[in-house]
Amino acid sequence: MELNFLTGAIEAVLFASGEPIEGAKLAQTLEIDEKSLSELVDGLNDDYAENQRGFEILKLENSYQMTSRAFYGEITRRALDHRRNTPLSNAAMEILAIVAYNQPVTKGYIEQIRGVDCFYGINSLVEKGLIEERGRLDAPGRPRLYGTTADFLRCFGISSLDELPKLDKLEIFDEQAEQGKPAEQQVLPL
Repeated sequence: MELNFLTGAIEAVLFASGEPIEGAKLAQTLEIDEKSLSELVDGLNDDYAENQRGFEILKLENSYQMTSRAFYGEITRRALDHRRNTPLSNAAMEILAIVAYNQPVTKGYIEQIRGVDCFYGINSLVEKGLIEERGRLDAPGRPRLYGTTADFLRCFGISSLDELPKLDKLEIFDEQAEQGKPAEQQVLPL
């Protein structure tokens, strides 16, 4: 197929969808391989950046999504009359970090690490679309398993969980030991 047709088709499909589309499905629809799709998307994004366009195509793990560029976020919110999103509380950020670094996890696991009930925090993150149910654990009571979503990746400006900062668990325990905290008071790393 012609290059202009393919780039136009990518834009049309991603724009019309509004949601992430798996790269494999998009490549199959366009009858090209995934490497070619990736190169075409990179070319589109280079063109958008060079011409200061108001949108970009994000790669979210194995999917693509067309979004407005963050630079134009404030003016977009004003034009659409959206209220500013309230920032996440410290508790919600802790829950989100536990889920992101250890997924899939149960509510019980999160509560074990935090030491407090997390029902409302988990529900709030699910409502905001930052975490989602990922099935059930094969254990008594069949507790729900939670993991992060593509919205989580987009909100934090990363394309995969591999881009999360690395945590050195031993280093954290060493720092806590230097501060004189007994082992039972040491905070588990996320």
